[in-house]
Amino acid sequence: MIAVTGATGQLGQLVIDALLKTLPAAEVAAAVRNPAKARGLAARGVLVREADYDRPETLAHAFAGVDKLLLISSSEIGKRAAQHRAAIDAARHAGVKLLVYTSMLHADRSPLALAEEHRQTEALIRASGIPYVILRNGWYTENYTASIPSALAHGAHFGSAGEGRIASAARQDYAEAAAAVLIASEDMSGRIFELAGDEHYTLTQFAAEIARQSGKPIVYQDLPEADFKAALVNAGLPEPFAGVLADSDAGVAKGALDDDDHALRALIGRPTTSLATMVSKALDTA
Repeated sequence: MIAVTGATGQLGQLVIDALLKTLPAAEVAAAVRNPAKARGLAARGVLVREADYDRPETLAHAFAGVDKLLLISSSEIGKRAAQHRAAIDAARHAGVKLLVYTSMLHADRSPLALAEEHRQTEALIRASGIPYVILRNGWYTENYTASIPSALAHGAHFGSAGEGRIASAARQDYAEAAAAVLIASEDMSGRIFELAGDEHYTLTQFAAEIARQSGKPIVYQDLPEADFKAALVNAGLPEPFAGVLADSDAGVAKGALDDDDHALRALIGRPTTSLATMVSKALDTA
């Protein structure tokens, strides 16, 4: 039995889809906070189990009989380490044989504020004694293409990344990599994968790609980190989240989201999805 936490989330759903291409639905479990949102998965034969990080008693049942567990990192920044600790403890008590965790690119040395909870979680996993694989995911290209409607409206993409390079990949690419590890016949325990896209681009190049495909003048406007955060707050984002985004963008200038290992390409057995493809998809729905 393979279980996926956060299975109704954007990444989790894609991982489930990838697993079902190889495995019968009866061997896949969706561990979700709200089972009502997983009715579509249940209709496909996937076993749906309630798993609320904040209610540890649900985790024991959710992980019972599970051989391999994909722990998709919680989306609740600031609560992640405690939530992950509960999941790791439950996995250990359930006798899970392999724990796969979605961490952050170069989490051990990343300057991004987001990396700290990933470092803490990785330490908890190593201390648990459970065989593990760490998937240090880079940035999702969707993190940037989601801003395309705003860029089209303002004629500019705003950020604080300078000319730092980004090696992002599509969420689908990362999902396929997770599935590949979960179904692998070889023993991958103890391995840490630094996962990133094949391409490297700056936000200046990102803006130029939007302009090329849309036929509209789009430029990249670089701002100091504090000014970028203020702009995000003025656009309606909560201040803590705006701070995380601004910090992450500033980290790009320090090389935090760039990588040349091509481990993601190797895991999925194909090139990662190109920036041009992702921009085209976003423009089709903009």
